[in-house]
Amino acid sequence: MSETISPVSRLREEFSEKQALFNAQPPIVQRFIEAQARQIADALIEHRPQAKFTLPDRVVAEMPQIDQPATITVPTSSREQSVGGLRTRITRQDVKEELRHRLTELEQSPDHAISTSAGLLRFAAANHMVHNMLPSGRSVTYRADDDEDIPTIPTEDMAPESAITQDSDAIAEEGKADEGRGNLQVPFVPAARRFYLPQWVSFDDNGKLLVGSVKEAEAHLSSMERYIAILHAASSIAPYIIADDEYQKKRYGMLGQLINQGRALARYKTREIIQTIKDRAKAGSLNRGLSLSLPYYDDQELNLAMTSFEVIPAGRIMFVPAFVVRAAREEAAKRIQDTRFNPSTRKHLMAELQMLEDAFFQA
Repeated sequence: MSETISPVSRLREEFSEKQALFNAQPPIVQRFIEAQARQIADALIEHRPQAKFTLPDRVVAEMPQIDQPATITVPTSSREQSVGGLRTRITRQDVKEELRHRLTELEQSPDHAISTSAGLLRFAAANHMVHNMLPSGRSVTYRADDDEDIPTIPTEDMAPESAITQDSDAIAEEGKADEGRGNLQVPFVPAARRFYLPQWVSFDDNGKLLVGSVKEAEAHLSSMERYIAILHAASSIAPYIIADDEYQKKRYGMLGQLINQGRALARYKTREIIQTIKDRAKAGSLNRGLSLSLPYYDDQELNLAMTSFEVIPAGRIMFVPAFVVRAAREEAAKRIQDTRFNPSTRKHLMAELQMLEDAFFQA
């Protein structure tokens, strides 16, 4: 009776095989493959309309006929590869799908040298994205909020400032005038040091803005979303890369931080909306209608989204706070059954609407 191999075990086995095959290549071949892999990775990440790469002139491959590895030559006519071009540029598409299709075609080639080369390029491109394109962060542990699937709340206590600052606790800066004198350590606040990459943390546990402006917080959020997008691109081109310990560490560390900070930014913007409504109501400038676009963080799509609804129809209607309460409740009733949201995103959005209702509820 044959033992069933789980999908995770199969991915780990495939990752180990690809890693071993790459390590078996001569150093000069490894460097060549890595250079071509960087071109493939850049085309994927930068959404370019065209990608060019070259197969190595020779590779070390397993040869079943002789039951041992051997160096085999890649046909010269097949070495230069190009995908995408004018049609992709006209349709304003990126080259991602064509590139994946071409690598699959090459891996299915009857020529063992070509198929081995394509497999090595796929591995090296994914490995480059995970190990070289993304900074490593601190060792962190998150816990899930209630019954949520993704842990997003750091468990590490906010320790007091230490007299000794480590690189993981600070940004290292060296000015031109200080070259050769070492790095100037700029410490992060304790709230930021609880996360994987403190330099992109914009809010503490209480929603206080830790950076200079909302635009800076939005830029940090974009950097974190790009980080996760690069990991997803790596796993899309080589699914077995998820078995890499570094992939798992970076995905865990950044995903929890991204969702935590995305929700914090949405709550901050909601509080700004509430204050704006109150200021305009006090100034008497809300008597011609009011519509709202309330921000929330979608942890499925991993982006800041908006839900829009009408509070007061256009016309000469005097603003009354109860209108906001009613509109928030009606929107909550719609979204509570909206199948487009997963439970954690719906819960977050319901909390946003509750904030809005509480701000204008008058007992």
